[in-house]
Amino acid sequence: MKTKEELPECPVATTVSLIGSKWKLLIMRNLLTRPWRFNELKKDLDGISQKVLTDSLRSMEEDGIVTRTVYPEVPPRVEYALSELGESMHPILDAMLKWGTEYKNAL
Repeated sequence: MKTKEELPECPVATTVSLIGSKWKLLIMRNLLTRPWRFNELKKDLDGISQKVLTDSLRSMEEDGIVTRTVYPEVPPRVEYALSELGESMHPILDAMLKWGTEYKNAL
């Protein structure tokens, strides 16, 4: 997790630095519904590369937004889910969904 000194002073910039990329927002959108496995996310997020998905999940895990659970099975099963902190962003994503829907309807 980043320290206070590493984060921007502006709270909006802080939020954008944590979830501001296109892929992170779409990953979070998926994780709001249930835990997902890596390959499920890759298939669902059309156009994302394996490297970008890996880097985004690692970054979100380091920032405390996503949890990674490894199940001791053969072959190993890994699931990604929103942490409590990630779940707290639910209202933000709901507001984005509402605004985007209203915008598209207005066109």
